[in-house]
Amino acid sequence: MPKVLLIDDDTELTALLSEYLEEEGFEVETSADARVGIAGAADQSADIIVLDVMMPRMNGIDALQRIRRLGDVPILMLTAKGDDIDRISGLNFGADDYVAKPCSPGELVARIRAILRRAGSRFGDENVLHVGNLILHPAGRTAQWQGKPLELTGAEFNILEVLARNAGQLVPKQDISRRAFGRALTPFDRRIDVHISSVRQKLGTRGDGTSWIRSIRGQGYQLVQEL
Repeated sequence: MPKVLLIDDDTELTALLSEYLEEEGFEVETSADARVGIAGAADQSADIIVLDVMMPRMNGIDALQRIRRLGDVPILMLTAKGDDIDRISGLNFGADDYVAKPCSPGELVARIRAILRRAGSRFGDENVLHVGNLILHPAGRTAQWQGKPLELTGAEFNILEVLARNAGQLVPKQDISRRAFGRALTPFDRRIDVHISSVRQKLGTRGDGTSWIRSIRGQGYQLVQEL
């Protein structure tokens, strides 16, 4: 089981990402303090470190430099959206990749698997999701439907991945939002409904004319399992 050391002071996000990573087969250790995280990195038990840039007491860039002096463990940086300076600094100081926050848990897992695969880790194998005629490649973030490439936006892929991992089950909209976008759904937020509508059009209808994605008003959505 690959071990992820997650260093981030955002406790709500850390809890969400930890739960998702564990469901994906990772062992997770967390730290809200960069200095404590560095101590955890020193024992070299982690297969990859996910490190937030913006933290109190010691920022992620300083922590990155110290961890790099300890060894060559792969490091994925979490940066503020649109902050090119942090991204460039992180890469220059030895980060393997970065993800802009807010990020979806699915995207984070895909980046982690890709980094491990490039590093030659035995844990980098891609976990392909196969539900009937639907095939999702989370690491490459590509999809196939009925034997043909399925063109999806990033948000659409995130949502369809959540539904595919729970095929045949009702997934509450709040759960979809947290897993697909890494944040809670706010009142009157219709973004999930809009993305679902687009995915439905791309999948087409079943033989009886119904959608492959069922909706239960006020509750959530369900990907039909009998594909």
